[in-house]
Parts: sequence; C-alpha cells; structure tokens
Amino acid sequence: MFTCPMHPEVREAAHGACPYCGMGLEATEPLQADGRVNPELRDLRQRLLVSILLSLPLMAIAMDDILPGPSLSAQLPLVLLPWLQLLLATPVVFYGGGAFFARAAASLRSGNLNMFTLVALGTGVAWLASLFAVLTPELVPASFRTAGGAVPLYFESAAMIVTLVLFGQVLETRARLRSGDALRALLELAPPSARLVAANGSEREIPLEQVRPGEKLRVRPGERVPVDGHLLEGESAVNESMLSGEAIPVRKARGDFVSAGSINGDGTFIFRAERIGRDTLLARIVQQVAEAQRSRAPVQRLADQVAQVFVPLVLVVALLTFAGWALGGPAPRLTHGLLAAVSVLIIACPCALGLATPMAIMIAMGRGARAGVLFRNAEVVERMREIDTLVTDKTGTLTMGRPALMDVLTFGKWSASAVLALAASLAQGSNHPLARAIVTGAKERQRELQKADGFSSETGRGIIGRIGEHEVVVGSAAFLRARNVDETQLAATSDKLHANGHTFVYVAIDGEATGLLHIADPVRESTAAALALLRADGVRVIVASGDARASVAGVTRRFDFEEVHAELLPGEKLTLIEQLQKEGRRVAMAGDGINDAPALAQADVGIAMGSGDDIAKQSADITLPGGDLRGIARARRLSRATLKNIRQNLFFAFAYNILGIPIAAGLLYPLTGALLSPMLAALAMSLSSVSVIGNA
Repeated sequence: MFTCPMHPEVREAAHGACPYCGMGLEATEPLQADGRVNPELRDLRQRLLVSILLSLPLMAIAMDDILPGPSLSAQLPLVLLPWLQLLLATPVVFYGGGAFFARAAASLRSGNLNMFTLVALGTGVAWLASLFAVLTPELVPASFRTAGGAVPLYFESAAMIVTLVLFGQVLETRARLRSGDALRALLELAPPSARLVAANGSEREIPLEQVRPGEKLRVRPGERVPVDGHLLEGESAVNESMLSGEAIPVRKARGDFVSAGSINGDGTFIFRAERIGRDTLLARIVQQVAEAQRSRAPVQRLADQVAQVFVPLVLVVALLTFAGWALGGPAPRLTHGLLAAVSVLIIACPCALGLATPMAIMIAMGRGARAGVLFRNAEVVERMREIDTLVTDKTGTLTMGRPALMDVLTFGKWSASAVLALAASLAQGSNHPLARAIVTGAKERQRELQKADGFSSETGRGIIGRIGEHEVVVGSAAFLRARNVDETQLAATSDKLHANGHTFVYVAIDGEATGLLHIADPVRESTAAALALLRADGVRVIVASGDARASVAGVTRRFDFEEVHAELLPGEKLTLIEQLQKEGRRVAMAGDGINDAPALAQADVGIAMGSGDDIAKQSADITLPGGDLRGIARARRLSRATLKNIRQNLFFAFAYNILGIPIAAGLLYPLTGALLSPMLAALAMSLSSVSVIGNA
C-alpha cells in the first residue's frame, strides 16, 4: 500500500499522487534497498534533465542582449527567435511540467487546491500569454508592450519555473526518502541467509526466506541472528543494541530468547526458529514504527487549518496584485501586473507548511526505534515532554523479571561447588523458573552437570532424584521435612535473610541438609543510571508494586525513592495514577505485566517494557523493546527535541510566506525599481520545502 506523508488517511494500491496535496505517495512500510532508484525520483530526474537541456539555450536567447559574444539576432532572422523560444519552451512546460498540470487538474476536480495548482496556473499563464504574443503580436495591447514597443515573451520564465520546481522536487523527494533510512537500516539487520542444521547433524547455508518454524539454525561468532527463537545448545554474549539502543552484549544460554538482527559474540549456539519473516520482533518493530510515523500530532492542527484556506487566499492575492499593478502601476502596467501575479502564485508554497510536522515526526520515530524507544503515535511524542512523574512497577521494570542464582551457602562437609553441581544436575529435569535459574547459574560458573536417574517432582514443593551415587533433594523446607531431613539449621539462616526479600531453595544430599541456593530477581544494570537521568531531569519517581513488602524493600532501599507502594492490586495501581493526576501531575506508568494494563491505560503516557506481556504492550503508548529504563529519559529528550524542531519548521514555513508573498507582489519595487523574477520565486519556493526537510 502507498500513502501520503501529509495525508496519512490516503491509502492506494499503486504508486501515484496524493489527491489532496499532489505529493508523490510512499510505501506504507519501508522497503529494503535493492540498488534500484525510486520510480518517482527516476521520473523526476528524467524530466529535469530534458528541461535543463532545453532551458539553457532558451535562457541564452532571452538574455541575448546582455551576454558577451556575437548577438543571435544578428545571425538569425529576428522573426524566427520567438518561434525558436516557443519550440524550446513547449516540451519543458508540457513534458517537464506535465505531472504538475496533471496534479493541478486533479486538484481542481476534487476541489483540493494545492501547490501544483499554483505552479500550473503560473506557468500556464506565462506560456499562454507568450503564445498569444507570438501568434497574434498585432493584438497585444500597448499596456503589455515595453517602452520601445516590443512585445514581451515569458517562455524562458515558464520553462525556468518548471525546471527549478523540478529541481526542488528532486531534492525534496531525495530528502523524504532519507527520512526512512533509520527503518531501512533496521530491516537490513536481518542477514540474507541462515545456517540450517539438519537432523543428521550436517549444516548448510539456505536463503532466509526458506527458513521454516521448528528448524534448527546455527549462529557462528560475529554473525547476525536470522530469525527469532530460543537457544537449544551452546551459549554466547549477544549484542541487542537494535532493541535497547545499548551496545553492551547480553549473555544467552539454553532456553533464552534471541531476536533476529542481534549480533552474536564470540560463542556459537544452535537455536530453534520460531518466528520468521513479518512475525519476527524486528519486523514487527519496523511495522509499528512505520504505522506511528503516519499518525498526526496535535500541534499539526494549526498547519492544517491554515492549509485549508492558504491556496484560495494566494489566488485572491495574485488577482489583487495583478489588478493593483494594472490600475495604478508604472508602464507597462499589465506586464508588471502579470509578472508580479505569476511570482505570487509560484513563491507561495503550501508544501513547506504541510511538511513541517510530518517530516519531524517521521525522523523522530526512526531515531527512537534505533535508540530502543517505540512510540505508538505522534500524539505520544508531543505528550511525553510534559511528564513530571514516573510510576514504575518493580518486577520486570526495575528488575530483570526473571530469577537468577545469586549465591550458594553450604553447611557441613560439602563445598559450594559440589552442592551447586548436584542441585543443577537434578534441576535439568524441571521447567520451573527457579530450576532454570539454578541450571543457568551453574553453567555460568562452569560447573559440570550429570544425568539424573529416578527424577520426580511435586509441583510447587521440590524435586528429587539420584546423581551418580548420591540422592539429591532440592525444594522447600517442608519438602525436605517430608523426607525426614533435618532442615532447622538451613531454616534459621534463611529466616534471617528473608527480610531482604530474597528467595532460598533448600538442598539435601544423602539425607543431610547441605546448602541454601540464594535466588533473586536481579536489578537491571541500567536502573541506577536511568533513575539518575530522570531525577536530574526533574522527574519524580514512585514505585507501585504488587509484590510483598519485604521483596519490594529489598530492591528499593538502595535507590531512595520518593514513594514506595507494595502489595497493590491492579485497581489500587489505577487509583494511585488517578490521585496523582488530580494533584495536577503529568504521569507516566512503566510496567510489564498483565496487572499493569489498567494503570498503563490510565496514565498520560503508558510505558511497556519489552520483556512484558502482549497485553501490557497493547495498553502502552511507548514500548522499550530492550527493557532499558534509560529509554524513558531518551524518550523525553527526543520528545522535546522533536517539538522544538516542529516549531522551527512551522516558523520557517510561516515566515517564508509572510515575507515572500509581499516581495513577489512588488513590495520592494519602490526601492529597487525591479520586480521579483518568477524564476527566482520558483527557486525560493523549491528551497523552502527542502529547508524544512533538511532542518527535520
């Protein structure tokens, strides 16, 4: 599908022109670079080349009197020069400017007058007046003639206006295409091929489009991950900067998720392909950002209101300009009036006004995606800069949201290394999050794991089995007591440490209580830096968690939060947000769980961590795919920078027309004795849009 940057409601199945503003339509989703030139840009370049080749000799004829060297009028019959100008100008006006006339005709049929209406009217009037002068010079009134009685021709003005507008369109189209560079760069992170591991263990390279869900793929050191999936074998550090904006590698082991486009470090691993093509996290991020780029910010309403009356107003000003010169201007009055009216039509470009907001929004969305910040729409970009209070959940937001082995405490003859190796060997048979944390912790500590025999488990209580010659029990205190294990020494130690919100798993070997496995949800490495950035920016940070008070206190006491709320139900989180809003605060809510969805929806800006549930993401205005809280500070900076850029663009567009139209109408004539050339007006008009895009 194709859409218009200025009118995102337009959706067409084929490339063409917007029925409202006449701008060339763009693909709704960014396409990967394939080495070919954009068809619109290629067509504009061809028309521009022809126009330049014909306009240069046309300008030489028009400037015959002032150019050095022999005069053309002395070498050619004088009567042929007007016909030669007609011959050169006509292809420029009707081939070079053919698209302008087609779009102008469409604007008249639909009643949506636009820039191309003005350009076609200005060049058409200049060409028709010149044609009339060539065909019937005796009918040209004296008020149109020069002081010497000559009939003025405007072929070179019409041709150069078309050429300069084409030049501006080429620059503008190239600049608009560059606004999608950030998303194209994201798309191109996925490699073109993948290394398939067959059932017999053989490996071969296959094109990415041939990968199917369920297949095993190997990623070697330095390669990019081709699709989404979970690790089956091996481990490595993976650079996920395409998700988080941070280049610090994340350690991945068996069972961990890897995303397409991330870069493998120095290890090698095999993973199962699960999401491919448009279903990968990378592709969905690109689709989400592309959709957000087409949304409209509230600040654009002013530009929309002005644009509705702009072109009709310019037509009225052009008519009044012609009438003023024709009635009260110096001789030749009608010539001056025609030149001034054409200049007014040409210089008044509504595109700069219409592009001021969409270009800034498109580029901001792309920059945000590269920095690990996904905005749902343009309105969120505008709101985010006003946030003064952040309410954040604990689990999955301040913390990683998944348990990890922190330490091993031992009692009796067994060493910590041996206790962990035996416990992890047994835990391999369980899918419980705590069991996975034990296995991962053992592998990170390079403990050698063995096969378990006689494995059995009781849901929510523990697991038991034999590792070699030893019977191993891993679970709760009650689970050990049920097997006649005296766990009182372990329980006494764990009770002292539970106050810090820690979780402990008991281990018994051969009927003897031998150790405690300290498991906790680790605080994100970025949390401290993120909180420092937000506080320095004047943001008040409040914790609102549904977890137990001891667990919340264990995490929050080190960060000195302004307020900490624990054991909150989803409705109570919602009430807290509403109370803060009644106090006049502009509140953002950051969370990752289903229980956060009501609060995320109520907040002025809801922020979902990338590791969270899909419901949380659907309720959120901003998603941080990498789960890095520093993304909130980035989002506020990007929001402020974007709104500043939009205001600059709107100022340029308004100031340009406020100054340009009076000058084109002849404001400086009493001082300079000359009118603004329509050719200069065309150049200025083209550069106005380019300047707005360049500023964005």
